Amino acid sequence: MAPTADVPSAEMSNLSVNPTAPKGTAKRDALRANEIEIQALWEQERVFEADAADDGKEKFIVTFPFPYSNGHLHIGHAFSLTKSVFRAQFERHMGKNVLFPFAFHCTGMPIQAAANKLKGEIEAYGVPPKFPEEDPQVRAKMEAELAEAAAAKAAKQTGDLKAKGGKTKLVSKTGTGIVRQWNILAKMVPEEEIPRFVDALYWLNYFPPIGVEHMKHFGAGVDWRRSFITTFVNPYYDAFIRWQFNVLREKGKILFGKRNNVYSIVDGQVCADHDRSEGEGVGPQEYVLIKLKVLQPDHGQARHKKMEALLERFGDKGIYLVPATLRPETMYGQTNCFVLPEGEYGAYYIDATDEVFIMSERSARGLSCQVHSDDKYFTKDFGKIECLEKFTGNELLGLPLKAPNATYEKVYTLPLLTIKMDKGTGVVTSVPSDAPDDYMALKTLQDKPDFAAKYDITPDMVDNYKVVPIIEVEGYGDASAVFMCEKLNIKSANDRVKLAQAKDETYLKGFTSGIMKVGPYAGQKVSDAKPKIKESMIAAGQAHLYFEPESRVVSRTNDECVVAATDQWYLAYGEESWTQAVKNHILDEEKFNSYDPIAQAKYEYTVGWLKEWACTRQFGLGTYLPWDNQWVIESLSDSTIYMAYYTIAHILQGENNLNGESSKSPDKIDPADLTDDVFNYIFRNAPMPANTNIDPVVLDKCKKEFRYWYPMDLRVSAKDLIPNHLTMALYNHAAIWDDEPELWPKGYYTNGHVLVDAEKMSKSKGNFLMMDETIQNFSADATRFACADAGDSIEDANFSRETADTAIVSLVNEDEWITETYLMEGMRSGEDSLNFMDRVLMNETNRAITETAKCFSAMQFREGLQKGWYEMLLARNEYRSFCHDSGIPMHRSAVTKWCEAIIVMICPICPHWSEKVWKEIGKAGHAIKAPWPVAEQEDKLLSRQAKFLRDNLKNLRQQVGKGPKGSNSASLLVTDSYPEWKVNVLLMMQEKYDNGFPTDFMQQLKAWCSNSSDKKLMKNMMQFASFTKKEVEEVGPIAMETTLPFDQKAIMEDCIAYFKSQLNLENIDVVKLDDSTVAVPDRVRENVVPGKSYLWFH
Repeated sequence: MAPTADVPSAEMSNLSVNPTAPKGTAKRDALRANEIEIQALWEQERVFEADAADDGKEKFIVTFPFPYSNGHLHIGHAFSLTKSVFRAQFERHMGKNVLFPFAFHCTGMPIQAAANKLKGEIEAYGVPPKFPEEDPQVRAKMEAELAEAAAAKAAKQTGDLKAKGGKTKLVSKTGTGIVRQWNILAKMVPEEEIPRFVDALYWLNYFPPIGVEHMKHFGAGVDWRRSFITTFVNPYYDAFIRWQFNVLREKGKILFGKRNNVYSIVDGQVCADHDRSEGEGVGPQEYVLIKLKVLQPDHGQARHKKMEALLERFGDKGIYLVPATLRPETMYGQTNCFVLPEGEYGAYYIDATDEVFIMSERSARGLSCQVHSDDKYFTKDFGKIECLEKFTGNELLGLPLKAPNATYEKVYTLPLLTIKMDKGTGVVTSVPSDAPDDYMALKTLQDKPDFAAKYDITPDMVDNYKVVPIIEVEGYGDASAVFMCEKLNIKSANDRVKLAQAKDETYLKGFTSGIMKVGPYAGQKVSDAKPKIKESMIAAGQAHLYFEPESRVVSRTNDECVVAATDQWYLAYGEESWTQAVKNHILDEEKFNSYDPIAQAKYEYTVGWLKEWACTRQFGLGTYLPWDNQWVIESLSDSTIYMAYYTIAHILQGENNLNGESSKSPDKIDPADLTDDVFNYIFRNAPMPANTNIDPVVLDKCKKEFRYWYPMDLRVSAKDLIPNHLTMALYNHAAIWDDEPELWPKGYYTNGHVLVDAEKMSKSKGNFLMMDETIQNFSADATRFACADAGDSIEDANFSRETADTAIVSLVNEDEWITETYLMEGMRSGEDSLNFMDRVLMNETNRAITETAKCFSAMQFREGLQKGWYEMLLARNEYRSFCHDSGIPMHRSAVTKWCEAIIVMICPICPHWSEKVWKEIGKAGHAIKAPWPVAEQEDKLLSRQAKFLRDNLKNLRQQVGKGPKGSNSASLLVTDSYPEWKVNVLLMMQEKYDNGFPTDFMQQLKAWCSNSSDKKLMKNMMQFASFTKKEVEEVGPIAMETTLPFDQKAIMEDCIAYFKSQLNLENIDVVKLDDSTVAVPDRVRENVVPGKSYLWFH
């Protein structure tokens, strides 16, 4: 999401720039040189390593989903990552023992699929490959074919022969749509090394170590001793996952059987979220296929010749058009059936029923993978279906049909131009009483004979078919679709917006409030009757269940997926007691913090729908299922409790041992000795295992680490993991530690995706930024700064390269100013010499310390940056200007407090900069270990006085511009007295205030002000009260006092030299009207009110 205001840029532009600072890229280079030096120091002194301790310190563990190791990290990773990095560093300043571990995910299909693709390219085109598109003419032809294929696909799905080929996702990313695995790797690895990537395991050795280096360049603050990769390649992690699955099976959470899952026919296995290039988070959608029997054509139309021939051959078996519906209870109201005139359909033989179904090729492909009944598939060969004949939609128009449950004995096939062939079967049954689209489409054919005639639809096919009332809905009648179309004044089937609104309302009201009027379940609520009608139609052979993905899903092998019923090991997430335990946890604010109400709603929704999940497949990298090694555990299922493995990884594997080589294990632990009994002792309070080869002292150390660090305090992720990984992690924690709910995750924070310069990242736009490349271009601290400024909500954020550039300048300049000023001689000192502006700066610093801490603890880093950096700089600039213009030195106490505070407050975001400046001002130890600055309670009165000074100076500058030219003298007029009407407003507000105003305060105020007959005065009273209310919210009830709680004249006189300089006037005196004998004209007096002075030239 783009920033809502340009505050940072505007404020940065006001900061002074040191003319002697480095030019060009020198400032960036200076930051990078410091970062390299600081990172080496951190590594040498192991500052981010954390162990279980008995020192009474509070612990804090934050984790981040391990990235997939098939390439380099990009700025999207970096943005999400900063949320955990910033919070971890903030908690270090708060005195906690902080652990931030990190690992790399290698499980799943993507790496294997990429390796296979590279192998095919090398076999076809050599090393280095000579791709045909290197010839410009060939490339132009290939790109034209790709564009033509995209247009044809769009036309096929919409039936629009004039459809234009838009850019596919692939084309928009690459600019051509011609993607070669070799070329992808060539951007990341030396060309001579690319052939080695045909081995999937080579990816696991190559990319994770690079990921470690890039993270170190970013200053991520990770305890790298605990890092690892997944899959069987790492025998320690492999043993951990086998233990986890054995426990889940032992608890009855893993079952076996045929289940419907999103499936790739090309890959021959379930396609889980991480195996998809499109459609993450999409699951199966259940439909009901309604069997409309094709009758003998009765209008002698030539277009029915193929159907007549098919009926002659297979009519005794039964030929059916099979629309897919979500509303089987409405079939009593069928008046016709719709097809897309330009759509492509087939007649497919169904072995299970010995019938013929007419449907789209896409849906027939899916049906061939699904079970009809008793584990028997619709077709004799899984994934294959026999096509007996092909039809265009036009060849199906005008066919007479027998519709089950319909009032009419015979209905006809009619045209509908809005059917999408990529959804359902391409056939739509029509119930105009309860479906607004159906009603308008039928009405159009009835009202426009010429339109019907265009498709050879005769009047008897449409005119005799009236709306059949089937469901009564209170307030909508017994034909809710007709009611809604009339209510919204829908005149055409092309009014898509209003029709969508009508559909949503009609369907919702029909299901929740509707009462059946017809059929054996008349009088029952629709919500109760629907499943009964569905089951009775299936039992009668009038319908079948059919499934397809909720929306398009494409595997990483570029296969459009279907829903298939396959033998599967699956996690029974829908089990009632398991679901309830998770639900209870996330609904308890004392136990779980989601940081955002939108995110909270998404967790609750996901827990409501997440059901059986296929947790294995037969292709790809991973851990083999311990009791059935023909299956590999899929990538979402082996990554749900690995946060617990972080607590012991350094003891088992040791550092610099991502792959888990047993020779590097600190205590020489053999992975074969990591039995279930060993893990049960460490993680589940089971007895010490007998006959183990592992030293009990080591096992006790592991157990202590786990018990110390768990539960996980915070997990940070992008929002797209809520429907899968994050919720599944809750389920798995609740299963493994069902008797210890205190070990379940305490908090999840999720952010939106990140745009770059307000646009979605794209290579063709030149804004696809890799993390390490961005670090080299802007420095780690400036990159982190821009990430903090990008935004914090669950909506998309915006990484601005301009902000990163500006941050470079600001960081270098502030470094110079702080180090020079902190050690400067000649500053004032001592409590007695503190003047008004000294105290204001210290008060502003106190406020910033408190507010920044609140922001950081709430994961609001953009707001924290505003408070802890931008507002701190503005306060300093104001103070510096005051001292300069007043001709007095700055005060050491004020400067010291400000400098030390800002160094630590910005440290979570820019730690390398903080380390450098911390050392330059002579502070001991590391800045990252420094305690959060101590803040005295903000003096609200002083804050109000400072605001008074600030606001008045702004107003006085405007007055000077309007004053008489050449004048160099003026009086500053102030008063403590409000006019009577303002006093009355303030008294009324005091009466209504009780630790806050009532929610209807403004309505009460309006009623109170209406007693005045003077409309202008009433308006002024409302404006004054509204302004005062905001001030009360900022500084408290003192803002409602009928006299100002401070001496305006004294403040003005304290700062008179500052005013003279700022207003460019030689002589200024301050006059308090309340006790002055100066004769001030009434027209001038009217401009002076408490808190707002006036400049009088005389």
